[in-house]
Amino acid sequence: MALNIPGVIAVAVFYLAILATGIWASRKSRQEEKKSSGTKTEVTLIAGRNINLTVGIFTMTATWVGGAYIMGTAAAVYNPTKGLVWALLPVQFIFNFVLAGIFFAKPLREKEYITMLDPFQLKYGNIFTCTLLIPALIGDVMWVASIMANLGGTMSVILDLSSFYSICISAGVAIIYTLLGGIFSVAYTDIIQLVFIFVSLWMCVPFLMLNPTSTDITLTAFNGTLQAPWVGTLEPGDVGLWLDDFLVVSLGGLAYQAMHQRILSAASTTDAQVICFAAAGLSSFMGIPSVLVGAVAASTDWNMTSYGSPSPYDRGEFGNILPIALQHLTPNYISIMGIGAVAAAVMSSMDSCLLAFASLFTNNMYKPLIRRQASDREMQWVIKISVVVVGLAGMGLALLGNEVMGFWIISTDLNYTVILPQLICVLFFPIANVYGAVGGYILGVLLRLLSGEPLFHLPPAIHLPGCRLIDGVYVQHFPYRTLATLLSLCAIVLISYMTSLLFEKGLLPKRWDVLQVRTHSAPSGSADGKGNADDSQPAASDQLLDTKC
Repeated sequence: MALNIPGVIAVAVFYLAILATGIWASRKSRQEEKKSSGTKTEVTLIAGRNINLTVGIFTMTATWVGGAYIMGTAAAVYNPTKGLVWALLPVQFIFNFVLAGIFFAKPLREKEYITMLDPFQLKYGNIFTCTLLIPALIGDVMWVASIMANLGGTMSVILDLSSFYSICISAGVAIIYTLLGGIFSVAYTDIIQLVFIFVSLWMCVPFLMLNPTSTDITLTAFNGTLQAPWVGTLEPGDVGLWLDDFLVVSLGGLAYQAMHQRILSAASTTDAQVICFAAAGLSSFMGIPSVLVGAVAASTDWNMTSYGSPSPYDRGEFGNILPIALQHLTPNYISIMGIGAVAAAVMSSMDSCLLAFASLFTNNMYKPLIRRQASDREMQWVIKISVVVVGLAGMGLALLGNEVMGFWIISTDLNYTVILPQLICVLFFPIANVYGAVGGYILGVLLRLLSGEPLFHLPPAIHLPGCRLIDGVYVQHFPYRTLATLLSLCAIVLISYMTSLLFEKGLLPKRWDVLQVRTHSAPSGSADGKGNADDSQPAASDQLLDTKC
């Protein structure tokens, strides 16, 4: 197959349009800096807390509708060992956003935090917060690697363009416009990207559904015609694993800085909640084309197509089934639209990861620990350097492998088992203190490691109920990640209560309280226990973004 010149030109035009939009948005960022009462750093990271409601809805949705989402959903539906019953990302995203809107938007937005780790810094101090930064930052790098790998695989299939060039160029474009305009460039380019994803994927659907080599998907949904029914089955022994997978994605996203960055950018708490609820419906709807692609692929006689036999599953290429289906089941100009959709999805998620990483590192590590007296100008440079570093790191990992869901699953896993229980406790359990946080952290990480990870060929040290030997490797079928999360949460609460009781009752001398635990109090300078702002002290954003030399 020769290089697809028209396709390359089309993708180049799309990239130039995105770059131009990012440059235009950077001008709006500079205008907002002049009007905002906050610092330039605050404008760069959270748009001066004044992002337009419509823009907020688009950027929140686009952040989640990434390459792993649209390609991973199609791959799961097509995979004869999985099927639709395992491809529940559209449903999981509804749970994710609705829960964020109901429970997390109000306490975070009302207290004017800059990042989701600010409440930890205010209540527990800098050292423990940095331990939470480790899984958060690893998760962002893994997410970048995941979506870049998706793009590389897609372009190599449809355009016959080397993954190396497609990944490097895409990363370069995303890094440039994120550097120029921060959250404004990210948000406004997300609008174009989301519209392009919607239009191009839905344009592909009729051609896929009507191609002559595929059987009616309503007939193959429950009948094994060319392969197992694409609806899939859920065996009783797999219920625990299915439930674990469902909860990891449904709840793991609640511990992502990329989500909370949009919440904190909203002009009001009400806007933040509306953004979450609207994104729930939009993101779910955006997954329908991917489900249809997977269903059509499972209903296709590949021997009658230009792809030939054996099928993509038999060749081990089911992870790239979306670009394969577009390449061999639709006209060339339609498949080019499809590659544009994947490119747009990748860019919309990658820029969010870059800025999320920069936010956490700059606001929660560099300023508090490395350079307390850093000026606002210096903070701006640290943000730019952070964006470049995480972009290059994710790009490097993407070039090492093209597993569609692997990196993404690990990044979500880290947030679910380590950060989520901590975030729940610091926001909703006033009793929580740093002793409990440390104990819960250690327990969560330990249980997760001892449970094993097939992706990294790490065997489980503890065999929970349902653990099976599959192809010489023990695989947990008990919801082990959820177990680690729940036990970590319980440990935080119990240890916090015990230590508080021991110190308050005088059973332990005060001099032993080396971590200076404070109980039953909201983070200093943000709000009281009822959520009312404490006007006598500066807000969280003022404390954490004070750039006086």
